[in-house]
Amino acid sequence: MKKHLVSTMMLAAFGLAGCAATGSNTNAGDTMGTANEIGMNVFKAAIDNQCRSQIEKQPAWRIASAAMTDMQEEAIQDKVCSCVSEQAPQQVTIVELGNAAIDPTYRTQLVTRVVAKSLQSCYSSIVQS
Repeated sequence: MKKHLVSTMMLAAFGLAGCAATGSNTNAGDTMGTANEIGMNVFKAAIDNQCRSQIEKQPAWRIASAAMTDMQEEAIQDKVCSCVSEQAPQQVTIVELGNAAIDPTYRTQLVTRVVAKSLQSCYSSIVQS
C-alpha cells in the first residue's frame, strides 16, 4: 500500500512538472525550479509517511505513547516527522533524487536511509523540549 502511495505521488509530481514545462512559462530555469520543488515536496511526503511508520516501531515510542492521548501522540509525531522531513533535503543529492524518481526500489531505500539517519535525533530533541 505504501509503495503504491509513493508511486502515485511520484507520478503526480511528474505529471505536474510536465504541465509546468508545457505551460506559458518560457523561462527554463523557472520550470526546472518548479519541477525540483514539486519533486522535493513529493520526497518530503514520502519521508513523512516512512517516519510515521518507523516511529510506531520504536520501543521508546511504544512505552511513551502508552501514557498519551491520541491527540498528544499525533502532535508529537507531527513535530518529529516534520523535523525529519526538514532535514531530508540536506541528506540527499540531486542525483539521488533523480535516481529515486526513476527506480522505485532505489526510492524506497533512499527514503528508509534518510529517515533512519534523522528519526532518533529528531525524536530525542522533541521529547526533551
